[in-house]
Amino acid sequence: MLDHGLRFGLLGPVEAWQGAKALDLGPPKRRVLLTRLLVEGGRPVSVEQLCRDLWPADRRPSGAVSSVHAHISRLRTVLEPDRASNEPATLLVRRPAGYALEVPPDSLDSVVFETSINRARELLNSGRTANARQEIDHALKLWRGPALRDAADLAFAAPEIARLQAGRQLAEELRVTLLLEEGETQAAVGLAEALTVSAPLREASWALLMRALYATGRSAEALQQYERFRIALAEDLGVDPGPALRDLHLAILRHDSAVLRPATPQGTAGAARAERNDGQVPLVGRSRELARLDALLTAAAAGRVCWAVLTGEAGSGKTRLLEETAARAAEQGFAVARLRCCPAVDNSRKAADLGPAARLLAELRSQASRPQDAGEYRAESRPQDPSEDACLAELVREFAARPVLCMVDDLDGTCPACLRLLHRLAILLREERLAVLCAVRAPDEPETGRLLAELARQRAARLHLGPLDVEDVAQLLTAAGEADSIVEATALHRRSDGNPFLLLELLELPAAERMGPTAQIPAAVESVVLTRLDAVPEQVRTMLVNAAVSGESLDIEVLAHLQGLSREELLELIDDAFQARILLWQDEEPGGQAGRYRFHGMLRDAVLATLTPAGRQLLHANLATALDALPGRHPALSASHLVKAGPVVPVEELARAFLRAGRRCARDRQDDAAMGWFERAADAAGADHPALYREALRAAQPLTPESQNRRASAVGAPTPGLAVVHRLPRPGGLRPAAR
Repeated sequence: MLDHGLRFGLLGPVEAWQGAKALDLGPPKRRVLLTRLLVEGGRPVSVEQLCRDLWPADRRPSGAVSSVHAHISRLRTVLEPDRASNEPATLLVRRPAGYALEVPPDSLDSVVFETSINRARELLNSGRTANARQEIDHALKLWRGPALRDAADLAFAAPEIARLQAGRQLAEELRVTLLLEEGETQAAVGLAEALTVSAPLREASWALLMRALYATGRSAEALQQYERFRIALAEDLGVDPGPALRDLHLAILRHDSAVLRPATPQGTAGAARAERNDGQVPLVGRSRELARLDALLTAAAAGRVCWAVLTGEAGSGKTRLLEETAARAAEQGFAVARLRCCPAVDNSRKAADLGPAARLLAELRSQASRPQDAGEYRAESRPQDPSEDACLAELVREFAARPVLCMVDDLDGTCPACLRLLHRLAILLREERLAVLCAVRAPDEPETGRLLAELARQRAARLHLGPLDVEDVAQLLTAAGEADSIVEATALHRRSDGNPFLLLELLELPAAERMGPTAQIPAAVESVVLTRLDAVPEQVRTMLVNAAVSGESLDIEVLAHLQGLSREELLELIDDAFQARILLWQDEEPGGQAGRYRFHGMLRDAVLATLTPAGRQLLHANLATALDALPGRHPALSASHLVKAGPVVPVEELARAFLRAGRRCARDRQDDAAMGWFERAADAAGADHPALYREALRAAQPLTPESQNRRASAVGAPTPGLAVVHRLPRPGGLRPAAR
């Protein structure tokens, strides 16, 4: 197996590097194909299997096999750019059983990660904790996001993702063990708590949390965590903790000092998600909304049920505002619970049998102990009677014992059972100490309409999160330690449309890559757009690509002509793209400009980035043809697209388009623009097309200073004149037209 010096990344979006240079892996399907081959570890995969893995059966295109071969060819070019066309591939090779990507195992970051974890365990067992910690830190830094992110929703990736996630959990457990060995007990507690959240049924993580709490002198809390885990196991799986955890529980009860020596976590190295933490970014532009939510919490604490509905487009900051409100509520003594749907995949009938009221009740009871005067309530979180009516009655008792904030993020995706519970709470409760916050993207959807209608009748607070303004962007720049430049803030606002998600992603880029000719598309934004594009039908994707090449706003007439559709048929495609949150509708503006569908500026850039240069040039040529076919369109529009079409358009056709644009501008008395087009026509014609060159000179003749002054003398005011015909480019042997 040859070593080409390539490195590959699976711990996040798939990546490939040649030295320090990141390779352009192309569109999403090609990236998924590379992921599929890398996961196979050098074993061949048949073309038929690749087609099954890359496309769901109901969405597999008729040309899937040809598409796979085309992607293979492009990957070979990217991975071996110096290979001659007549030389066989040495990396992505064809075997009798199919295609195989034959690279050294240690060229994959996932293999390097696993090797480092195993080495760290050996170092820890030999007492070399400092070296072990270096290995752990090195291993965890390899993570750039969720494992196999490009293929996260595909069946072939699920086993590998699960294996890597388990390894990531193991690595973090090793880190907690090292923190305890080095006496950093407070840090160990914080990390162990996070581990129990990411893997709530993993005994090893709970054991580390119990040991860490005991090491800080919080033995009572360690015992409470054991009880919390025991109840969760009973609810979800109907089993008790294993012998090791029961022994640990007994050792804490006896204050056995041996509990301070945690065992080295065992298992095979793998990985899990490394979520980005935006907690340090200030919340700007939402002071009015926060004030209303603070008032809502005050009213709820006083004994009045309060509801609030947060609306706003994707990325508008609904979740962030929910979390900020939750933090404020916790400081005021509220119990904070999140209403979650039952997982779609669950191996336990007991988990599925618990309705949303029982799950909400269990979450409230699993939190910190109540005050002593609430001793009539049991410590166990599982209700004796799991029926919804019984749990609802017990929930009311919970609301009487202490103020509660219930949060529902993404109401659009909430299951029918949870919606029914919320509707019952809205109808039945009036004077309980309860505040409910719901975040919703599309408040007009029928699934949520019944609940929202009931909340409207009860005058629930309705807060719409619109875009941030330029001053908010300036505050973000200041918070990031950058100069408070109103110019930069304005430019950032224009590119992001004031969308908080897009803004924060832009601010993570170096300043030189945020705007202007060197502007880049943040990886997270590109990933979001590609995911949304993959979710819409092929005809919608085609429309979006055509629209992106055409401009920021959608030209309905041109797009319909280009795709051979009626206006009604095209609007159906546009509606699909609107529902997929790729397009937005902008209402009529004060200046009288009509309402229009348009892209977010950056989302359009991301759509354009899916095209190859040649593909974009062909689309510009097609748009020019469509514009020419429509009556009343200014020829300058068509000419502009032909310029961007590059070598696709013959020079003679380009020169004639420039002439048409110039004549139209001259007819409209736009003399400067007309002269510019005639100059470009002459330049395009050159010596190869002398007739066109002379035609450009003749067309420009009336715009020379002498001709204009002769016309202007009739009204007694000579004009300054434009560029003279002599400045037009002249191929050898030609003379300007006689004046």
